[in-house]
Amino acid sequence: MSSSKVAMNHIRIAIVLPSLCGGGAERLHLNLAREWHAKGFQVEFVLMRRSGELLEILPTDIGVVDLGVDRIRQVVLPLTRYLRQTRPDIIIVAMWPLTSIAVLSWWLAGKSGRLYLSDHNQLSISCTQELKTPIWLLGQIMSATYPAANGIIAVSQGVKEDMCQLAGLSTKLVRVIYNPTATGVSPRREPDVIKQQLWGSGFAYHILSVGTLKDQKDHATLIRAFALLPTSLHAKLTILGEGGLRSELEALVVQLGLQDRVAMPGFAVDPVSWFRSADLFVLSSRWEGFGNVIVEALECGVPVVSTDCPSGPAEILEYGRYGKLVPSQDPSALSAAMMQSLLERHDRAALIGRAKDFSVPKISDEYLAYIFPEGF
Repeated sequence: MSSSKVAMNHIRIAIVLPSLCGGGAERLHLNLAREWHAKGFQVEFVLMRRSGELLEILPTDIGVVDLGVDRIRQVVLPLTRYLRQTRPDIIIVAMWPLTSIAVLSWWLAGKSGRLYLSDHNQLSISCTQELKTPIWLLGQIMSATYPAANGIIAVSQGVKEDMCQLAGLSTKLVRVIYNPTATGVSPRREPDVIKQQLWGSGFAYHILSVGTLKDQKDHATLIRAFALLPTSLHAKLTILGEGGLRSELEALVVQLGLQDRVAMPGFAVDPVSWFRSADLFVLSSRWEGFGNVIVEALECGVPVVSTDCPSGPAEILEYGRYGKLVPSQDPSALSAAMMQSLLERHDRAALIGRAKDFSVPKISDEYLAYIFPEGF
């Protein structure tokens, strides 16, 4: 065993998250944990509650600590105890308000280990829309806690700009590191028998969207855009994901008479076969932090149409070079772009090549270079 491997075996990395549900932030940290574990680091997840769909694909030799709490405000003391007892060398905490709460625990634990905070969404939108947090309060809490950390990570340039403006942070304090989303899957197209099992028969085009069924993802606009496509196109739309808006979206499908052409089969732990059998991937979000699913589509050579929402999709697609961008909440524009993309020829090799810019090994090394500028 090399001396560097020995050194890594003595470095403990704790990744602190609410859970291991099927969200993009959770999946990217699972990718990082696997990669770092393979390199020889000791990695464990510290969860508010041991729950989530991704637990079933977590390697058994990556530990999970259950803090046993359900509310953010309950995290401080159990996380403090964990930090005091375990003393990890590196603590990575994702998703406000857990990030700010973790700073308090880290202070109470004597600032043992190096603390890194990361955010994965447009906080000025997501926190005010979903958490109903006043934007001035969000900014004050962040400005009081974030500068104490050893490092701050934003998953896109847009997220960085939003964070800095919100909390009055110097841009020098925040590092943009894109998400490690391309896992090296084969881009081969699925055989017809698999496609038929997934999509059914009788469709000429297969349109895929993947995301939690919630306001942010705006699947209602996607369904309305799909309804504008001519029936002669013989297209089918499949939306993978689960969430609180299922009944509302199903009602919209019925209202528009799309029951035979729109499917919502639920959450898929491993959606790669869906990507490899799709003819087009569509992201209809009102806001994002990065847009992992866009990279997953590109890695499988699938053309992409996305809303040009703040922020992430435009950066991934290089402002239209690798996919079409349309305004948010505009069914007509989205439908026209979908139609155009379905009828165009696409350079699959170029799409697959772009996805490699977000490969797990590449991004994992960028994290390590930021966390260990002196080497390890």
